[in-house]
Amino acid sequence: MQCIYLLVHSLEPYYNWQHLYTVEDDRRSPFYGADYSEFEYSHTIYNYYIHPQWDEFGSRTLYMKIIYADYDLGFVIIELIGEWNDAIENDIMTIRREVTDKLFKEGITKYILIAENVLNFHSSDDSYYEEWKEQLEDDGGWVVILNLPEHSKHDFIRARLTNYIELLDLPGWRTLKPEHIYAGIEAEKNNRLPSSSA
Repeated sequence: MQCIYLLVHSLEPYYNWQHLYTVEDDRRSPFYGADYSEFEYSHTIYNYYIHPQWDEFGSRTLYMKIIYADYDLGFVIIELIGEWNDAIENDIMTIRREVTDKLFKEGITKYILIAENVLNFHSSDDSYYEEWKEQLEDDGGWVVILNLPEHSKHDFIRARLTNYIELLDLPGWRTLKPEHIYAGIEAEKNNRLPSSSA
């Protein structure tokens, strides 16, 4: 695992949508006005530096980047890096209070979390996940985690958090436009709804 942490300094948030959206220019974003350096590394995960384009939101081990937001359709795509630790850091509470609750007030009800760079997941109780689902349900909202690594996925499922958040694999997401990712997930979820004519 140490060799994986040593590589995190070179992992940048996905940047090919910057002509469509930049979080630091979004007045409705929790990271509006952020100033990024390409060369000064200051954030760390267990003493390993990460790329300065990642945003700090209050966790010591998990960082994020809002790589796309659409307030008309009410969805956001957030990329994550690091260790998601609810047991010690209560990361889900911090994500909710510092980021998603603020976005919810701006009309965001659908959250796509890209987690392929989440190196570990440690669960605690499920109350914040249950609360999040209840917050979004009335508006037809949802949370989907994409590409969580297998070992972390196992821990997520074992903690029964899939009662509140769906895990999906979409390895080719970088080849798609953000609205196509959203539309594909929305269509898949709608296709699973029980038919009212049955």
